[in-house]
Order: sequence, then structure tokens, then C-alpha cells
Amino acid sequence: MDKNPKFEFLEHTADIYIASYGKNMEEAFENAAIAMFEVMTDTKTVKSTLEDSILVKGKDDLELLYNWLEILIVNFETKNRLYSKFKILSLKKNLGFFILNAKIWGEIFDPKKHVQKVGVKAITYHRMEIIKDPNKVTLEFILDI
Repeated sequence: MDKNPKFEFLEHTADIYIASYGKNMEEAFENAAIAMFEVMTDTKTVKSTLEDSILVKGKDDLELLYNWLEILIVNFETKNRLYSKFKILSLKKNLGFFILNAKIWGEIFDPKKHVQKVGVKAITYHRMEIIKDPNKVTLEFILDI
């Protein structure tokens, strides 16, 4: 087992409960995104052929996490894109808002190529938590399936 996992699935009776990890907020957000897409498909089969830019903001870091994952779900639903690579370019506070700027890579969903696991309907605030330790950030969140 990996001594430093990027994410893990936690016990939950009806939905998908995830803890993602990183040495900082940026890495934890990247790993939260890959965990969410791993719920949907085998991300190892998703090539990084298309690049998108993402800019989201939130009044606090919980809203930022919610908005980050939500825009990725919206991109899947409206553009039919799966993603497998995420790079947070900046995550800062400006004029009272947290702002995240990222590049993401993936490809168009192809049911012949991409195994369909579980459909993610939404991200939820229920049990959402951000735990900041000196050398580690943990994001806990639930996906509504």
C-alpha cells in the first residue's frame, strides 16, 4: 500500500465519501479532482489530449472546494469530457475571495474506451472538511451519486 496515498474512499452508506491528501492545498485540490473522476471511470484510460483552463472562486476554502469539483462535473455533463490530469496554477485570496486558477487535461468520453463506474450527480457540503496540518492538507467531501 502507498505510504502517501493521494486519496482514499471512506465509509458511507449511500454516497461516496472521499478524503484527498496533499502536502499543500493545491496538491490536495488536484487529488480531490482525480479521486472524483476515479469514481466515474478508470482515470488511467483517460488521455491528456485536450486542455482546459478553470477559474473558480469562493468566499472561503470550503466554497472553493465545492465550486472546483462542481465545475468539473459541469464540464463532464456539458462538454462530455473526462479529466485525468490537474495542475493548480494559483490559489490565493484576493478582495475577500479565494481564487483558484488551474489547467486540466483529458479527453472526450468514449463509452467503448472508458469504463463507466458510478455517475456523480453533485458535490455536497455535508461532512465537507478541510484539515490543515503543518506538512499535510486533508480534504474530506461527499459526492452525491
